[in-house]
Amino acid sequence: MEQIVQQIEAYKQEIAAFAPATAADLEQYRIKFLGTKGIVKALLSEMKQVPNDRKKEFGQLLNAFKVLAEEKYTQFEALKDGEHAAAGDTDFTLPAAPHRLGTRHPISIVRNKIIGIFERLGFTIAEGPEIEDDWHNFTALNLPENHPARDMQDTFFISKNPDWLLRTQTSSAQVRVMEEGKLPIRVISPGRVYRNETISARAHCFFHQVEGLYIDENVSFADLKQTLYHFVKEMFGENVGVRFRPSYFPFTEPSAEMDISCFICGGKGCAVCKHTGWVEILGCGMVHPKVLANCGIDPEKYTGFAFGMGIERITMLKYQIKDLRLFSENDTRFLEQFQESY
Repeated sequence: MEQIVQQIEAYKQEIAAFAPATAADLEQYRIKFLGTKGIVKALLSEMKQVPNDRKKEFGQLLNAFKVLAEEKYTQFEALKDGEHAAAGDTDFTLPAAPHRLGTRHPISIVRNKIIGIFERLGFTIAEGPEIEDDWHNFTALNLPENHPARDMQDTFFISKNPDWLLRTQTSSAQVRVMEEGKLPIRVISPGRVYRNETISARAHCFFHQVEGLYIDENVSFADLKQTLYHFVKEMFGENVGVRFRPSYFPFTEPSAEMDISCFICGGKGCAVCKHTGWVEILGCGMVHPKVLANCGIDPEKYTGFAFGMGIERITMLKYQIKDLRLFSENDTRFLEQFQESY
């Protein structure tokens, strides 16, 4: 034990006197003291020779010696960088390494463009919670309990009696705006919604919607059509055809589906438009009088229109994407393709 202590003291004196002139000298020091077969490792292996009652004392001594050796090496470590610079390895005239920036998600790009179009028409943004109660998601929208239209949506319920669920549509945010009673109302409600559907190239258990609502005196279906005509021209271009088809929604009456001409095949028919020449992009209609009454608005004085579209559907059409699952797989090879300004 005493002999090992004397060796350590001798090594300490050697370390104190060490002053390398080159990086090679420093490397020799590292190998000798700190290498895998160096002095520090060798001394640690002597621990088994120390009596048990002195192991703690010897361990503290070894630890202090190891710290001393490492600090000496660190003190002169900059010497290696200095030699590289002197040798001309660094060219300071070269441009700096590029700072790589990410891109917006295609859903965000299209969402922002949709919002921008309707903001220029005077619409404001209304957002609501993604966890909703039955009243705001169903009943206020003319879907009372046991209404058959509820079967149109497979819902993720969180609890029953009272019912809490993941919202199936952003119409629930519109109900909250109507309940405030500040008329006229002109809002769009973008956000994520959830439905219990089998995940495939055309469906997912969550997706994104933008729904619009305009309520005032003397609002007509003609106002709805002109608003949506303007939206389509702004989003897809002047040459896209538009048609309305009668449909059914419990919260609007009359109701319609809106189609645009398939710009992939020019209306001639392809797999995307199912060889019809038309692609559905949204549903719309005049707000049902019962919905207005449920939200405290006089249906005899006020009328309004509403519309709703899936952002994924618009994005897939705009960028000709054929698999909905790509939006949520976080594959950077897919996401980096979308460099559109925003």
